[in-house]
Amino acid sequence: MKARDAKFRIGQVVRHRIYPFRGVIFDVDPEFSNTEEWWNSIPEHVRPTRDQPFYHLLAENAETEYIAYVSEQNLVLDDSGEPVRHPQIDDYFSSSANGEYTVATGRLN
Repeated sequence: MKARDAKFRIGQVVRHRIYPFRGVIFDVDPEFSNTEEWWNSIPEHVRPTRDQPFYHLLAENAETEYIAYVSEQNLVLDDSGEPVRHPQIDDYFSSSANGEYTVATGRLN
């Protein structure tokens, strides 16, 4: 399997195609790089392919904030312009403009 180029980039705000959550991307894996246990916890009928980029998100839904790991096929850009309220935003990003976050110098490798 050949990994594809990532469609989204660090700092972009995205939302899930199916589930009601959104978040800002803080890391990208060129293909699936999580545990088998995590993989098998996804219902088979909605399980994405492994050979695509997967994104680490500082995510939020109506009730809480958390870290999410999502396949590219399940993400779309969030064009709401609303800031993400995740408490770790300042650990990774220095500012937000036009629905995108700027990486804080020295925070991401």
